[in-house]
Amino acid sequence: MKITQPTDNKPIEPTKSELEILQVLWQHGPSPVRFVMGELNKIRELNYTATLKLMQLMVDKGILKRDESRMQHVYHVVEDEKKTKEHLLDKFLDTLYQGSAGSLMMQLAGNKKTTKEDLQKMKELLDKLQKEAK
Repeated sequence: MKITQPTDNKPIEPTKSELEILQVLWQHGPSPVRFVMGELNKIRELNYTATLKLMQLMVDKGILKRDESRMQHVYHVVEDEKKTKEHLLDKFLDTLYQGSAGSLMMQLAGNKKTTKEDLQKMKELLDKLQKEAK
C-alpha cells in the first residue's frame, strides 16, 4: 500500500471545513472523496471538485494521508481524534478563557443548551477529579 504523507510533527490546526471532513472520517473510517462529499452534503452542499481540493490540501498540511494503491484513492486521518480534540480544546481554553478550565465549566454550566444529564455528568467528573486530587 502506497501512502503519501508529509513528515511534519506540528499539531494539527484544521479549519472549520477541514473539521467537517475530519468528523466524517472519524465517524466512518478511511473513505474516498465521493463518500466524504456525500456525507458533507447532508450538512451543506459541496461539489466533488471542492471536496477533493480541500482533502488534497489536508494531505499537503499533514492532516490526512492518501492511499493511492487502488484506483479510487482512500483518505485516512493522520492524527488520533482524541489527540486532535485535546490540542484544539487546549488552544480554545488558552485563547478564550486564559487557560482556566473552571471559567469554561462555569460558561458551559450556564449555557441554555446544557441538559440535566450534561450537568450530572459534569458533577460526576468533578467528584472523580476531586477524589483523585486528594
